[in-house]
Amino acid sequence: MTTRSRYALLALLPLLSAGPALAQQGAEVKMTGRCERLVIAGQDITQNCKEELANSVSRGRTSFDFAAWDGQTLSFSGSGAQHERTEETEQLQPVSLVIPGMKNKEGIVRNPAPAVGSCKFSSPEPGKTMISCEATSQGKTYAGVFVTDAKADGKDAAKDATKGAAGQPPKP
Repeated sequence: MTTRSRYALLALLPLLSAGPALAQQGAEVKMTGRCERLVIAGQDITQNCKEELANSVSRGRTSFDFAAWDGQTLSFSGSGAQHERTEETEQLQPVSLVIPGMKNKEGIVRNPAPAVGSCKFSSPEPGKTMISCEATSQGKTYAGVFVTDAKADGKDAAKDATKGAAGQPPKP
């Protein structure tokens, strides 16, 4: 994860627990790293998983979005207001919706389905952060595990350290 992405994620995490008013504004963070697992409707497509993960907060919902080189996508979505802390550094985001998708000529066709599951992640800090999502929908398993890169951007690191998502200073 680049320093810019790490600080953007640091700025985004308070939105996850801040409640609907702040989450209405919307924010997105794209992270680079290593996709360790991607399962869509019980089918393991880890070998096609891209080295990028998006995390967005919009209209009170948080989603973690995985993508594969063959055009498949998978989003795990849940209410940001239900986000809870499981340990001092670990967060748990309940998942109530999985959204598998497939890219075609017209764009990405998505098929949202009610689900039961969660995404677990540690608070970002220097080093790697793991995001692990698992859910069940209509008797099928959906899973994604992603580990962020631990990169520093050199001269931009100090400047980016004072900015979060959308260029706003991070909240204490």
